[in-house]
Amino acid sequence: MPLGTQAKLLRVIQNQEVLRVGSLTPRKIDVRVIAATHRDLKAAIARKDFREDLYYRLSMVEIHTPALVERREDLSLLASFFIEKYARQFRKEVSALSQRARILLDHHNWPGNVRELENVIGHGCMMAQAETIDIQDLPEYVRFASSITRVALATAGGNPPEDSFDSHEKRFIADALERAGGNQSQAARALRIGRDALRYKMRKHGLEVPWQAHTGT
Repeated sequence: MPLGTQAKLLRVIQNQEVLRVGSLTPRKIDVRVIAATHRDLKAAIARKDFREDLYYRLSMVEIHTPALVERREDLSLLASFFIEKYARQFRKEVSALSQRARILLDHHNWPGNVRELENVIGHGCMMAQAETIDIQDLPEYVRFASSITRVALATAGGNPPEDSFDSHEKRFIADALERAGGNQSQAARALRIGRDALRYKMRKHGLEVPWQAHTGT
């Protein structure tokens, strides 16, 4: 929201009136305001991107909704809900995730939150050829992590700790890029993924800059 719009909203909340376009007479209103954001507003205030006075007007009652990665115990229930939804929509006999697909989804970071999970399950339901969604039915960028999951599982004796998963993934990608001499196309082929999926992971782990000039053909 631009700072000018923030100022207008603040006046509306404080004065409880609006000035309609083309009108010269303010109009009284009686409303409740519910605002939502995925950004750190206190950091935005420090950067002068968000008005502090508006923040305190809006945050009289503040409710924190944790991201999906913070409540992994809900993932199974949500996945089952979306499987039922999309199996019905696509007229498929899909009813569950395979065990290895569940392990893969359990270790995904879910930057897109619940919407991303819904998209992944919808994709899986569309691609599944059996009653369960397996790894090969999942989107490529998620499926790529299955190789990393196997490394982590072997290292940790079956259940990798969450804080080591990203480090395994980063090292796996960095090693492939090093062997390919920084050529992204060659590294992607070695990893058996698309170049877009590789670039997504490189950006995630801050690996893009050193190899930026070697994109391959």
